[in-house]
Amino acid sequence: MHSRQPPTRTGTLSRFQRRIRDMRRVKGARHVTQLVVGGIIVVAAVRHQLEQATGAASVDALCPFGALETLLTWATTGNFVTKIHPSNLVLGIGLLVGTLLVGNAFCGWICPFGAVQDALSWVRRKLHLPTVVVPRRLDAALRWGRFGVLALVIFMSYTTAKLWFAGYDPYVTLFGLHWLFGAESGDYWIALLILGLVAAASLVIDRFWCRYLCPLGAALSVVGRFSLLRIRRAPSACTDCTLCDRPCPVGIEPSKARPFVSADCIGCMDCVATCPVRGALTVGVRVPLGLPDRAGQGDPTGTGRREPARSGREK
Repeated sequence: MHSRQPPTRTGTLSRFQRRIRDMRRVKGARHVTQLVVGGIIVVAAVRHQLEQATGAASVDALCPFGALETLLTWATTGNFVTKIHPSNLVLGIGLLVGTLLVGNAFCGWICPFGAVQDALSWVRRKLHLPTVVVPRRLDAALRWGRFGVLALVIFMSYTTAKLWFAGYDPYVTLFGLHWLFGAESGDYWIALLILGLVAAASLVIDRFWCRYLCPLGAALSVVGRFSLLRIRRAPSACTDCTLCDRPCPVGIEPSKARPFVSADCIGCMDCVATCPVRGALTVGVRVPLGLPDRAGQGDPTGTGRREPARSGREK
């Protein structure tokens, strides 16, 4: 008798196989998007370096953070700080609208420097380098560093009336390509040193810059609290297996969401793809003004009481 061949149709995949397939699809889509955006930025930087006489846009003009850097100066004087273009305001408004709709997905899917940090994490895993796990309390304290950097950048941009942060921003240092084409001042080594330190830290701590120092990430984490779409956890379906916490590149814990994940979430969707229980983690809609809708989330009365999690047999 012939041996029976194992089923190969998609519908007969095991739960584990479906989860691996979904994880690969999500990661693949995100990385392709990051590569495309990164390629656009690099092409723009090369054009700027080769065609400066024709006024080709620099990477500064393609960064939505420029809108925040010039906002106070523009509001009080009607002028932009140097190196800022109206395109920065357009990008800033677009990012504001996008964040109100889908949260910090810009950080997880678009930001080129975020993609570089993801690549460094991949290198660490491939080389089997140690991973530094920051204790939760220290991690929470260090995340306030982003707001300190944001306040400093806005203050210095306003008082100097120039793009002060461009001389230290690791994104501008890397993607501006001055290190490749030259023509920078003698103190450019400071920018290179900062970039090197951030890269080294990101090699052992996932998205070190995003977690602890990124001023744009600080602003987006505030606006993201009012986003229409957020990843939400259903306590009635969740089995507290914590598998969703492991792939998070910014170290938040979706398994503890009540019901929405932290505003520091970058919308990478890795946790949703990893979750083995259908309906435990989903992309949900918040009611206006960012107030959580408790209905259907294990708290139908709105009292704050949580329904017990189902056992693994009920998945």
